[in-house]
Amino acid sequence: EQGQERRQQLLDAAERLFAKRGFDQTRIADICDEAGVAKGLFYWYFDTKQALFADLVRSVRQQLRRAQAAAMDDTADPITRLCQGGRASVRFMADHMEFFALVRDVGRDADREGSIAPVLAESAEIYIADIVRLIEKAQADGLIGSDRDPRLLALAVQSTVSSFAGFGRHGVVSASVDELAEFVAAWLERALRDRPLGSTGR
Repeated sequence: EQGQERRQQLLDAAERLFAKRGFDQTRIADICDEAGVAKGLFYWYFDTKQALFADLVRSVRQQLRRAQAAAMDDTADPITRLCQGGRASVRFMADHMEFFALVRDVGRDADREGSIAPVLAESAEIYIADIVRLIEKAQADGLIGSDRDPRLLALAVQSTVSSFAGFGRHGVVSASVDELAEFVAAWLERALRDRPLGSTGR
């Protein structure tokens, strides 16, 4: 228990410093000072700074999935649950905007020593697989046509959520986080149910 707490302290400290200074400008010694632990303890949990970053990506991914699960009504139909998850995702990404901006920047450097590109790809595939399962359930329930490719639809959902979260982060849109989250949920609802955005009724 104490070991997990120390490890989480290092991850939390790293997230704060990476967001403030950037990945390259943050040293292992800085992370240890911020976490209030001895430098030797860092290497008990992580081999390198890149290894810590990869674990941080996985940790935030788990938090995101928990936020999505908490927002979904288990009694609702699969499309409604996807929309609920999309809404929660936009809000979560807004709450962790510095982290997602950092992941985007670090992830671009595929040639970086100890590249985290495989970890980012792993996270994306887990998210897409979650969406595919719900889309296939919606197809089995007759809510989405069986002729539509579940993976293509999952990619469309994932792209919509991440793109609009990015638009909010960069000020491309003036909507509040709540307005943006509601827009994304409504967009997904209409797109998955094959209805024009301006149509009425369920």
